[in-house]
Amino acid sequence: MIVDLKNGRAAEDRARSLLTQVTALIETWPFIPHSFFKQSDAQTIAATLWPSRSLLREAAHDEERLFEVEPGTRVLARCRWQTARQDHPTLVMWHGLEGSVRSGYMLRMASKAFRRGFNVVRVNIRNCGGTEHLTPTLYHGGLTGDLRAVVAELIQRERLSRLFVAGFSLGGNMVMKLAGEYGNDAPAEIKAIGAISPAVDLHASFDLLSHRRNVIYHKNFLYSLKRRIRLKESLYPGRYDSTGLRRIRTMYAFDDRYVAPAFGFDSVEDYYTRASALPIISHIRIPTLIVHAKDDPFIPFASLTRPSIASNPFLLLAAPERGGHLAFISATSQDGDRFWAENRMLDFCEAADGEL
Repeated sequence: MIVDLKNGRAAEDRARSLLTQVTALIETWPFIPHSFFKQSDAQTIAATLWPSRSLLREAAHDEERLFEVEPGTRVLARCRWQTARQDHPTLVMWHGLEGSVRSGYMLRMASKAFRRGFNVVRVNIRNCGGTEHLTPTLYHGGLTGDLRAVVAELIQRERLSRLFVAGFSLGGNMVMKLAGEYGNDAPAEIKAIGAISPAVDLHASFDLLSHRRNVIYHKNFLYSLKRRIRLKESLYPGRYDSTGLRRIRTMYAFDDRYVAPAFGFDSVEDYYTRASALPIISHIRIPTLIVHAKDDPFIPFASLTRPSIASNPFLLLAAPERGGHLAFISATSQDGDRFWAENRMLDFCEAADGEL
């Protein structure tokens, strides 16, 4: 027990040292929003529409890889390997709600990380990115078993010893929830966790998303989810029922009808509570950087002001006043591009790798 306590203190000291270093870097390079995209919606929409054709061409030759995450269910990843992959750090990424490995932020991070010497593994959340045929199930916002299975395979089969796990929006909730579930028993190979605009409180996030000001975002997500139910019904006859689907007007009602019962939750409220990272963030024992704009239009910043975050020495919260959702389009391109949060996240991973 004495040895464990000493190891725990040593890990905490290393985390404090790393996060102090990263804090200084962020303070030296603060986020200044682009003059054309100062408002949160402008940031969010511009980032979504930012050109990515060249990145898609760059990613066209990435290796396709299927991970079996549970019997009968596989997820599709796209992998870009350095020569002698075991000698390099590896960045593993999960996207947000109804995103995919082709989402702009995933492609940008992959390109930049690879240039910095990382292997990169972009993972589709189950059913996303046109992979509905790979599983008879749906997905939910706290499905950490899939992440756990992918990480385990990369460690055991690929013998990768320096993993950095990053998530965006809903994927950010997933990676932070996984880190909380690991607690003191996290694989030694996971060196750091990163989350940009994480939806760590699903109830608060979906409540804000349903506000009138967010009607465009809400309708877009709901349209995509309804479309998937119709596709799943055609792929797996008898398992899904789209009767009355057109009458569902909210994400809450969709999750209550389909997601919560599909995964054995007692109710949609039970689902939002148990699938959120927030209740177990205090258990995280892996150095973690969270980047979240205070003006995020549909993921409330207030969820990240809990004492459990501020008091955890393994967590660093970078919270610019502006930046929108998964955007952070900077006034300058001194980083090589204008996506400040992505670049700071890579700086963090490099700093963590240097601390090994």
